Order: sequence, then structure tokens, then C-alpha cells
Amino acid sequence: MTREQPPVLVVGGGPVGLTVANLLAARGIPLILVERNASTSDEAKAISLDDESLRTLQAAGLADQVLEIVVPGTGTRYYDRHGRPLFHARGPQPYRLGFPFKNQFAQPELENVLLDGLKSRSEADVRFSTELVGLEDNSAGTGLTAAIRASGDTDTELLHVSWVLACDGGHSTVRELRGIGMTGTSHRKVWLVADTTGDPHDERYGMHHGTPHRPTVIVPGRDGRCRYEFLLRPGEGEKGDQPDFHTLRRLVAPYRPLTEEQVERCTAYTFNAVVADRWRDGHVLLMGDAAHMMPPFAGQGLNSGIRDAANLAWKIDEVWHKRAGESLLDTYEAERLPHAAAMVRFSERLGDVVMTTDRWRALVRDVVVRTMLRTPPGRRYLTEMRFRPRARHDAGLVQGDHVLTGTQLPQPRVLVQPGLRPQLLDDALGDSFALLGVEVPAAAWRRFDTPTWAGIERIDASLGDRLPPAAGTRRAIADADGRLEEALATARNRFVLVKPDRYIAAVMGPKDIPNVTAALRWMTR
Repeated sequence: MTREQPPVLVVGGGPVGLTVANLLAARGIPLILVERNASTSDEAKAISLDDESLRTLQAAGLADQVLEIVVPGTGTRYYDRHGRPLFHARGPQPYRLGFPFKNQFAQPELENVLLDGLKSRSEADVRFSTELVGLEDNSAGTGLTAAIRASGDTDTELLHVSWVLACDGGHSTVRELRGIGMTGTSHRKVWLVADTTGDPHDERYGMHHGTPHRPTVIVPGRDGRCRYEFLLRPGEGEKGDQPDFHTLRRLVAPYRPLTEEQVERCTAYTFNAVVADRWRDGHVLLMGDAAHMMPPFAGQGLNSGIRDAANLAWKIDEVWHKRAGESLLDTYEAERLPHAAAMVRFSERLGDVVMTTDRWRALVRDVVVRTMLRTPPGRRYLTEMRFRPRARHDAGLVQGDHVLTGTQLPQPRVLVQPGLRPQLLDDALGDSFALLGVEVPAAAWRRFDTPTWAGIERIDASLGDRLPPAAGTRRAIADADGRLEEALATARNRFVLVKPDRYIAAVMGPKDIPNVTAALRWMTR
């Protein structure tokens, strides 16, 4: 890999490491990925991908392949203390970001798809059975020297790398080598988790049974797979135990018969709710479980890690190619940590409420929920999952106080000149910054004829039932079905600057352009 800059080192070959590696390779960044295990995982750990994660995989060119292995899900159904349905949480719109809101999958299949995609890219050097054993900053402060060792070898190999991305899980070697701690709570309740085959469930949603005597989670998958999780009582098992088959069969008996051959995985575990004390240490950046761990009840552990990958990959690209200064990478923690920490807290609270073993708390929960469901606002709050922390950038590379600033731009279908064939919005935006002129006059674009805005994709956007402007020097798109107008109505007659991860950096009228221009100059220093 003879390039003007050393490659990026990705430590960890799980879903987060493979995702960020694919994103980097798609942008032409040379990388080395090391994974201590001999192959991808053969255990179904994570089981849910949300629409934002699928949108990120679309950016890596892998959405179609991943859609072949997921169940396009319809959210989560919650049950009361007696096992009766309470409500079904489906999200605000199932295809708001271009994909189903929640999707069940088997982790081994996902990792295989991600690995196949990565191996097809010449930029990637993938090394399994290889672990990181040392990490030092170089004397010039421009990169690092990483010591790696292949399984069975006594000698180490030294790699000169530009950046190290720690995707090596909760017991991160990178985090330990850099002396970075984690703050939060380790929970003591023990859960039994089992992945089974030959299951009769055909629901396309997860099920959370809030019965105090035995809180239970059931998530059906493809081809007869199903995940069961049961809260164990004292004396039924300890963390790390291999539960005996008779215990598992007894717990699963209310839902299905089970044979030993139908058990793919069964273990007992506790969970953590912790966040790393810092996410950047020089040329080292933490991602996924290395940066944050959360209870599983919101299904957001892996999805939070993929959000990290989406946020960080394009910034590494800008810095590695010297289109931006290293200070851009400081926005990673500023933009991602608040939401990740909020999701950790939310996952804890959700578990405390939905999975409570206290009968009085369960009674209050059920009464409150049924009361809320009687009113339209309460029903929307629950069924559209408005109780879940919304991903938003309130700091970092954002400018201004418009209602859309810092939010993620939805991905409706749009009509694109000259053919007017409907396509997903991201395919029209390209893979870098995009500047949308939402029904602005042609003369208004002259304000961006400066070096700072050079190279940023410029797009005229028409809302409502109108054709896009005739093809000219700028790309032109129009609303295909009313969803674009729904997303951008408050930005009419303004410019919308969209970051490569599809979060909105700024919404600008004429008076706002100088401040945003100054922010972009800061990024490129």
C-alpha cells in the first residue's frame, strides 16, 4: 500500500469494524483490519438493524445484499403483566429513511455479507487470527506504530498507520492500551439467552412480555430462527454459565416444544450500561462497544455502533485526503456521545419499566399505558416510539438554530433530471456534502461562488407536484410522492447543507451564509 499517507488500522472484525471498513474502502481509503478470532462470529448476538443502519449500509453499497438476509420487521409489541397485548411500537414511518423501521437478522449472516463486501475491495487488507499487542504514537505526532501478532507466532509485526479505529468490543485492547476508562453501571440480574431453530413463530415483530414472575423477550427471525431471553431467578444460573437444556426447555415450553438439536446458542449473561470517558486519544478513536455498552431492551447496541461508523468514516476520509484538518475529528465525540449516552440511559429505564419483577410497578405501568392509549397524543407517543431518544447533532459541525439543523434528513424517493425515474434521495445526493436549494431563485446560487464552497454538490430541489428545473449546471430533483415536501417544507426558499452522513449541518437564508462559510473554513484548516 504505497500511498501518500499510511493506511488506517481497524481493530476488530465484528459488525461495527466490518461496517466502518467497508465505508472507508468505498471512499478509497487503504486499511488493514485485524481480528483476533479465526473467522467471523458463528453466534447470533445482535439481532436487530434499524432503518438508519440500513441507510448506512446503502452508503457502503451493501444494502441490497443485507436485505436478502433480514426480516423486514414491524417494530415491537409490548405485553402487560397478564400476557395481554398493550401496544405495538412501529416508529413514525416505516420507510422514513428509505428502509423498514426495524429488521431482524442473524449476526453470522450479516458478518459474512459485510466480509464478502470488504474482500471485494482492493483497499482492504483483512487479517483474521491476528491481534493487536502494542500501540505507540510516532515521534512526529502524525500517526501510530501498531504491533500485531498472528496466532501461533512469537514475533510481532510493526505497522505504521495514520489512524486506529477501536472496534474491538467491550473488553477493548485498544482502550486498555490507551488507559481509557468507562463510566456507568454493571447490572447484576442474570438473563438466559437462547437462539433456536425450527421455531413456529412467524411474527415480523419482537415481543416483550412484561410478566413480573418471568420477564421475557422473543424475537423471531428468518427460516425458523428465534431468539428467546428470560430473566433468571436466584439460583437458576450465574453469568457465564452454560445453562442446562432442561432449564431452557422448561422456560421455552409455554411457547414451543424444543429439542437439543434446535439450540444454536444458549448462555447466561448480565449487561452493562457504560460509556467511555473519552472517544478520541490522539490518532485513536473508539467505536461501538469499545465506546459504549447498553442493555439490550431497546435493540440499539449494534445500531449505535453503526451510527458511530457513519459519523466517523467520512471524517477520516476528509482528513486522510487532506481536505480537512484533524480538528474535524473532534466533532465525532461532540456529535455522537450525547445520543449514545442518552440511549444507554433509555435502555436502562426501558428495562426497569418493561422488564420489572415488581408487581405493583407492573400494575402502575399497565394502567398508565392503557390510559395514554385512550388519547391521540398518548397513542402517538407510544406507537411511534417518541419516547426513544432522537438522534440529533446539537454540537460539532452544525450552525444555526433552524428546527431542521442537526436532524437527519429523511430519504424519500425523488425524481431526478433528465430521466425523471424515481430513486432514493441518497443516490441523488452523492457521497459527500450536498447543498440543496429548496425552491430558490437561480440568482441566489451566486452567493456560493467562492473557494470555500467549491466541490460541494449543488442541487435544486422542487417540492410538491412540480417538475424539477430543466437540467443545467446543477443537479435537479423533485418530490416523487409528497415526502420531500414533508421533510423540507420549513426550509422553503432556503439552502440546506447536508453532511455526508445525511445529518443537516445548516439551513441558510442570505444572512446565515457567512457564518456557515466560516464554519466550513474552520473544518478545512
